[in-house]
Amino acid sequence: MSEHLIQQMPAQSRILAIANQKGGVGKTTTAINLATALAAVKKKVLVIDLDPQGNASTGLGLDPAAREKNTYHILIDDITLEETIQPTDIPDLSIIPSGIDLTGAELELVDVENREYCLKNALKGIEKKFDYILIDCPPALGLLTVNALVAAQAVLVPLQCEFFALEGVSHLSRTIERIAGKFNPGLEIQGIVLTMFDKRNNLSGMVAEDVRAFFGDKVYNTVIPRNVRVSEAPSYGRPVLVYDMACAGSQAYLHLASEVLNREGIHV
Repeated sequence: MSEHLIQQMPAQSRILAIANQKGGVGKTTTAINLATALAAVKKKVLVIDLDPQGNASTGLGLDPAAREKNTYHILIDDITLEETIQPTDIPDLSIIPSGIDLTGAELELVDVENREYCLKNALKGIEKKFDYILIDCPPALGLLTVNALVAAQAVLVPLQCEFFALEGVSHLSRTIERIAGKFNPGLEIQGIVLTMFDKRNNLSGMVAEDVRAFFGDKVYNTVIPRNVRVSEAPSYGRPVLVYDMACAGSQAYLHLASEVLNREGIHV
C-alpha cells in the first residue's frame, strides 16, 4: 500500500451521538448538515439514522426502496453494517437508513442480553472506514438512545432557544452521566449548539445567555438561526448546504463544523 493511501485512511472513527429527548429542536437537521459540512472538507462520514421517523434518511434523499435493510436489522437481526450502508449523492457521505420496523425495536430489545451494547458491538470492524460516524437519535431517552450513547465517544446536543430548554438539557446531562458511570466511561458532551435562534425575539437572546452561563464553554459560539431555507431543504431530499449554500443556515452549519473539528484538535 502506498504512503499516500495510508495517509488517506482514517486512524479511528470518531463517533458522535446527536441527541436531545425533545423533538423539534433541529436534531436531524443538525445531523445531516454537520455530516455534509464534514464531508465537504474531505472527511469520510457515516450517518446512522436511529430515529424510527427516518427523517435523516429522507433529508439525505434516500429512496424508501433503499431502506429495506436498516438500523432495525442491525440491532435485532445481527446483520452487518456493510449490508445496510447506502451511498448518498454527497461525496464521502454514506448513511445507514431507518425503517418503519425500528418502531418496535425498543420492545424487542428489552429481552436481549446486553441490550445496551447492540449498536456498539455492530460498529466493531468499521472504525477505520470512516473519520466520523454521526448517530441521529430519536427524541426520547429509551433503549435506542441508550444504545447510541453507549456506542458514542461524545454527544452533540442541539438546543432550541425556548423557555424550557435548560430543563430538558439538564435531564439529558444527567442521563449522559449515568451512561458514562455504568456503560461508557469515556462519554462526554462534545458541545451544545443553540438552534432556531431568532435575533428579533428577546427570548432567544435570554435563553442563549442562560445556557452559556450554565454550561460555559461547552456551548458552541455558532448559533443556528431560524431560516426558511433550512426548513425547505428536507422536502427536496437535500441538506440545506446543497439546497442553498449561500443562505444564513448553511453558513452557520459550516461554522459549526469548523468548531466541532477544532474541538477534536483538527484545524481547518
